[in-house]
Amino acid sequence: MARKWITPSRVEGNASRQAHADMPAGTYEREISKEGFFGPAAFMHHKRPPTGWSNFEGPLRPRAFDLAALEGDQKSPWNAPRVLYNSATEVRFWKLNAAMTALARNGDGDQILFVHKGQGDLFCDYGHLVFEEGDYLMLPRGTMWRIAPSSPLSVLMIEATNSHYTLPEKGLLGPHAIFDPAIMDAPKINDQFRQHQADDGETRVEIKKRGDVSVATYPYNPLDVVGWHGELSPVRLNVRDIRPIMSHRYHVPPSAHTTFLSDRFVVCTFAPRPFETDPGALKVPFFHNNDDYDEVLFYHAGDFFSRDNIDAGMMTFHPSGFTHGPHPKALKNMLEQKSAATNEYAVMIDTRDPLEIGGGIDGIENHEYVNSWKGA
Repeated sequence: MARKWITPSRVEGNASRQAHADMPAGTYEREISKEGFFGPAAFMHHKRPPTGWSNFEGPLRPRAFDLAALEGDQKSPWNAPRVLYNSATEVRFWKLNAAMTALARNGDGDQILFVHKGQGDLFCDYGHLVFEEGDYLMLPRGTMWRIAPSSPLSVLMIEATNSHYTLPEKGLLGPHAIFDPAIMDAPKINDQFRQHQADDGETRVEIKKRGDVSVATYPYNPLDVVGWHGELSPVRLNVRDIRPIMSHRYHVPPSAHTTFLSDRFVVCTFAPRPFETDPGALKVPFFHNNDDYDEVLFYHAGDFFSRDNIDAGMMTFHPSGFTHGPHPKALKNMLEQKSAATNEYAVMIDTRDPLEIGGGIDGIENHEYVNSWKGA
């Protein structure tokens, strides 16, 4: 049902009339909004940064995990540690050093594999794909697949539980903005695939359904397709192929960087872009509560300009309702940046339902992360 929001738009006290720009001198803006950044919003102007707490306790505290420090070589993706999860998604971090010994199939939903480190070959029902660092591999639900790395892999896995992935509507920008769908690669039935089929010995297929794994063993290699047609297939998209939207006069919200949609969450990509040049425009992420969505950021590569002491391979988790924004060092540059552009790649997952923290990640949390805003 369409909503008729209660929106008595007004300006009260000493306030800007334009979001994220021309703030009153010496103030810090905080956004309160509905439905992430898609609903009505109010913009508060504070005398002090909204994250200047002296202490923070309780389940709303932000979390940070160094996923790069996880050890192991899991031959099956279903053995990879589950970092975060809810009824609509699960996020795992998988390390693989040698070719998978069995095929995998996800019966629970579409699967994204984001390649953080390494490169190799993907063999699946649809054929063969070469992949490298920075690739999103989107595998439709039910696809049988196997990975053969040519160097050690670190992979962020994002499942659309009991659902699927689609592309966002781009509205006035048109369908070819941010990235043209033609840039996405699909698997090919090529010589590499036919060579893989030649290994026709006994093959196990590890099928995940409702969180449990069943194993179907074939006396042959079931990746024996000789051809296919249709509009459903895995796709490959590299973060370097993403051309982010920006405005030189307005700091656009994270939702403008949406790459994939599912029913109850979105996957966004932060890629290098020019900083805003208008003197009054905010040039760092704005403070906000995001009261309707949990926010997860995986830091892939580059200089993460809004965060201190965050390195590639780390993940931060901000529960909905937690006020957050740039760290103190970045805040000093909120109206003037020393460089012309950002230099970061990161994957953001915003979930409509609260996330739970999984097991198997003991010892990799930075418990001081909550204090990284002190002094702001």
